[in-house]
Amino acid sequence: MEILLLMALMLATAKLVGYLFERIGQPVVLGQIFGGLLIGIFFDTDPVIGQFANLGVLLLLFIAGLESELEEFKRVGKQSVVVAGLGVLVAFVFGFLVAYFFVPPHEAVLYGALMTPTSVSITVKVLMELRRLNTREGTTILAAAVVDDVLGILILTIAISIIRGGAVNYTAIFEVLVSVSLLLFFFLYFGPRLADRVFRFISRIDLPESETAFALIFLITFAYLAEHLNLASILGAYLTGLALGQSSKKKLIMDRMNVLGYSLFIPLFFVEVGMRIELGYVIHAGIFAVIYTLAAVVSKVIGCGIGAKLAGFDWDSSLKIGVGMVPRMGVELAMLAVAMASGAIGPDALTVVILVVFVTTVITPPLLKWLYIR
Repeated sequence: MEILLLMALMLATAKLVGYLFERIGQPVVLGQIFGGLLIGIFFDTDPVIGQFANLGVLLLLFIAGLESELEEFKRVGKQSVVVAGLGVLVAFVFGFLVAYFFVPPHEAVLYGALMTPTSVSITVKVLMELRRLNTREGTTILAAAVVDDVLGILILTIAISIIRGGAVNYTAIFEVLVSVSLLLFFFLYFGPRLADRVFRFISRIDLPESETAFALIFLITFAYLAEHLNLASILGAYLTGLALGQSSKKKLIMDRMNVLGYSLFIPLFFVEVGMRIELGYVIHAGIFAVIYTLAAVVSKVIGCGIGAKLAGFDWDSSLKIGVGMVPRMGVELAMLAVAMASGAIGPDALTVVILVVFVTTVITPPLLKWLYIR
C-alpha cells in the first residue's frame, strides 16, 4: 500500500512542480527532477517503482523513435558519426587527463571511458516540449547518441580487458561491433516493412487495444534484446519506435503511447531520477569530482560542437548539438557498475559519477531551452 501512495505522491509532484517550472519559463522535466529531489529527502525509492521508471525511459525513447523520420535518420547518419566520434574522443581525453593527476593511470583510463557516453532522455524531453525533436539538430543528437553509447561501451571493454588481462580482448570488441551492426541493419532496412505487415495482421484481432498491446510487446522485447547484447536498452526502444513509426499505424500507436507514457510512466521516471540523486554525495564531493564534472560538461560541448561544425552545421546549430549531448545518466551508471564489478575501479568513483549525473541533468534543460528561444 505504501508503494501505491508513494507513486501517487510522485505523480502529483511531477505534474504540480512541473507546472510551476513551466510558469517560470523553465522546462517541465527540470521541475520533475527537482520534485524528485525533494521527495528523496524523506522517502527512498522502491524496486517496484524502479521498474515502472525503467519502462518510462523506454517509452520516452520509443515515442522519440515514433516521431522521428527514418529517411532523416539515415540522412544524418554520417554527420552523427562525426559528432559522436569527436565527442567521444574529446571526452575520453578530458576524463583521462583530469583523473591522471588524482588516481593511478589504469583508473584514469576508466575515468576517461566513463566520461564518453550520453544519455539523451533529458534532451529528448526538452526538444519535445519545444517541438524541435524532429529537426536536423534533434535527429542528429538522437543518431549521435546511438553511436556515442556504442563507442563508450567499446572503450570500456578495451580498458577493462587491458587492466584485467594485460591485453585487449578482441573477441569482446568484435561481439559488440557485430551486435550493433546487425541491430541497426535489421531495424533500418527490414523493420519498417515487417512492422506494416505485422500490424495489418494484428488489426484483425478483435480485442480492445490490440495494436497498443503488441507495440508494448515489441518495445519490451527489443529493449531486452539490446540489453542482452550488451548494448543500452534505450537503443532497442528507440529503434523499435523508429521502425513502427514508418507503418500505417503510426498515428494510432503514437496517440496511445503518449497517453500511456505521459500519464504515468514517464513522469515517474523523471521524479525517480531526482530521488536517486544522493545529495550527500553531491555536497561532500571533493575537488577531483568537481573538476571532473566541469570537464564532462565542457568536453561534450567542445567535442560534439566542433564535430557538428565539421559535419556541415553552422555555429548556432553546433552549439545546440553540443549542449544536447551533455547529459549523463543510465549508460554511464551502467558502465560504472560493470567497471566496479570487474574490480578495475573502486567505490569512490560512485561519488564522482553521481555529481556528473546531477550537474549535467540539471543544467542541460535550461541551457537548451535558452539556446532555442533566445
